[in-house]
Amino acid sequence: MARLIGIDIPDNKHIYIGLTYIYGIGKARSKEILDELNISLQKKVKELTSNEILKIKEYIEKNNILIEGNLRSKVRLDIKRLLDINCYRGIRHRNNLPVRGQNTKSNARTRKGPRKTIANKKKVKSKK
Repeated sequence: MARLIGIDIPDNKHIYIGLTYIYGIGKARSKEILDELNISLQKKVKELTSNEILKIKEYIEKNNILIEGNLRSKVRLDIKRLLDINCYRGIRHRNNLPVRGQNTKSNARTRKGPRKTIANKKKVKSKK
């Protein structure tokens, strides 16, 4: 396994897929990095030279790409800011409801959690 910025990248993957194992780098950004460094997208991680791995690491550090811990803390701070200013999105975060306008009547079980069944009261039969 190649180790890049503290993350183990599997050897048998293509490098553009392997880079997506780093939180904050998706396929588009991965391709952008490799195109900039003139590294083939079809190259496997185990075929990379130590010089190429060093180039990738330096590119990420030089261009201030937010990854891993820094990105996670930034996202956490952004959500905290929304909560503090008490905006609509902040209220949705606080109530554990979908934030981006999704329907919640029949869906949103992932965000809302398992159903909480509320039992009906038994109806009292009237005597005649």
